[in-house]
Amino acid sequence: MADRQEPTAARVLSGALGWFSLGLGAAQLIAPGSVNRLIGIEDTPRYQDLMQAIGVRELAAGTGILSSSRPTGWLWARVAGDAMDLALLGAAGGGRSDQRRVAAAAAAIAGITALDLYTSVRLSRDTQDGAREEAMQAKTAVTIRHPVEVVYGYWRDFSNLPSFMNHLASVETTGNGRSHWTANAPAGRTVEWDAEIVEDKPNERIAWRSLEGSQVPNSGAVWFTPAPGDRGTEVRVELTYDPPGGALGKVVAKLFGEEPQQQISDDLRRLKQVLETGQVVVSEGSPEGTRFLRLAKQRPAQPIP
Repeated sequence: MADRQEPTAARVLSGALGWFSLGLGAAQLIAPGSVNRLIGIEDTPRYQDLMQAIGVRELAAGTGILSSSRPTGWLWARVAGDAMDLALLGAAGGGRSDQRRVAAAAAAIAGITALDLYTSVRLSRDTQDGAREEAMQAKTAVTIRHPVEVVYGYWRDFSNLPSFMNHLASVETTGNGRSHWTANAPAGRTVEWDAEIVEDKPNERIAWRSLEGSQVPNSGAVWFTPAPGDRGTEVRVELTYDPPGGALGKVVAKLFGEEPQQQISDDLRRLKQVLETGQVVVSEGSPEGTRFLRLAKQRPAQPIP
């Protein structure tokens, strides 16, 4: 695995940039006025609040870089943040700002941007040349108070999946073990792909994978096991997928609250609610709640006896 190999120059640089983000973010959060005066912009409550917000972003980026074995996406997020900083500095450089200090700060940010960009590109190339980052993965389980055959039967009818998988718009069976999936994506977009069942053991296991050329390459499996003590069925899911946009797409997905581990855990929680109560408990004001209320009007969930 990549994280067990000798660190490359890009890895070393990414670590240094991570610590730089933490240090800079802490200074911006704790002493925003001092940072404003140092870079020459007008020290007002408005710009202090803005500097603290930038500090929070820097702390998040630094934590992401240092805590992740696959920091490429966080580095690209730093590049985007650098561009925002340059634009904000230009907007704040008028009025009573110290023009010489503002110019010096802009030059420093431009230098950091170049280093961030270089490191991001090199690390991306490293992953393509043999140290490729793993796809996003999720593993989770839930116990449902229904017999195995009931839970398996509900899942095996793929048209039921959107009733508890929040990001699915529809799943249509096309024959010969294949199906067409449509999912909701950030910014009001949708993605579609075709998948095939690679293993189907009734009341035990269903495994699938997307077909070649899919917009979202993915694979997964779900196991159905009698729970101890005659408590129903333990449903265990393993999912692997590559979101659109590569490493940067992963960051965007996380910013939109679509981290796969949490996503699949929430999906299984909703499956449990659908099968045990016939409805999903959600807030009407939330995006998730709004979507499920709309689905309920189109196709109310039916409790399983």
